[in-house]
Amino acid sequence: MDQNNLIINLSDISFAYPGSSKALDKLNLQFHQGDRLGLIGPNGSGKTTMFHIIMGLLKPSSGTIEIFGRQVNGERDFRSVRERIGLLFQDADDQLFSPTVLEDVAFGPLNLGRSQEEAKDIAQSTLELLGLSGFEDRITYKLSGGEKKLVSLATVLAMEPEILLLDEPSNGLDDNTKAKLTEALSQLDLSYILISHEIDFLSETTDSVCEMRNGKILIDKEVYVHPHYHRHPHGTVPHEHKP
Repeated sequence: MDQNNLIINLSDISFAYPGSSKALDKLNLQFHQGDRLGLIGPNGSGKTTMFHIIMGLLKPSSGTIEIFGRQVNGERDFRSVRERIGLLFQDADDQLFSPTVLEDVAFGPLNLGRSQEEAKDIAQSTLELLGLSGFEDRITYKLSGGEKKLVSLATVLAMEPEILLLDEPSNGLDDNTKAKLTEALSQLDLSYILISHEIDFLSETTDSVCEMRNGKILIDKEVYVHPHYHRHPHGTVPHEHKP
């Protein structure tokens, strides 16, 4: 693919948490404009760690990070990265902190210099996109887990990022809420990397899926996903489908 469209370039990135083995082991990733990449892999394979490296929340022990065509290192570099890349945390409670939904969603635009009225308009249109019209005055901590997840996504989208990093966005959602999320993602003209354990969800929201294992992305083992339809006689039974 045209290197001019290269957005994120991670080269030989390694990282280890104190007292543990490497979470990332010479990881390489090239992510281009227009990509909608899904990542699957077991817990502890380094998926969330990689997102935090890209956002400058963690510092690798070795390797180079290039984002939007230039190498980034210190906090000053990553401030501009965070203005252009939106990260959805795995746990919605890590993202929400304001008393009401509208205040939470409007916080990002206000922080980027928008007026009160502009921020309110952006927040309301973002909530509408996610099927959350009427939630503006809801108390954030009283929302259900699925509602918190969607509001968290709204806080990210309201900042009008160019790229999204979505960490388990469908985790804990019921079927109706997941359908809202799938529809919203299909309407976005954005490139993104999406972490999920749900093959069917990935098949509907991404163009390609790669496996992550032992701190590496297995680019040469791209996973091809497709939705499957079946019934279990006793309700929903946890199960896994191997590619």
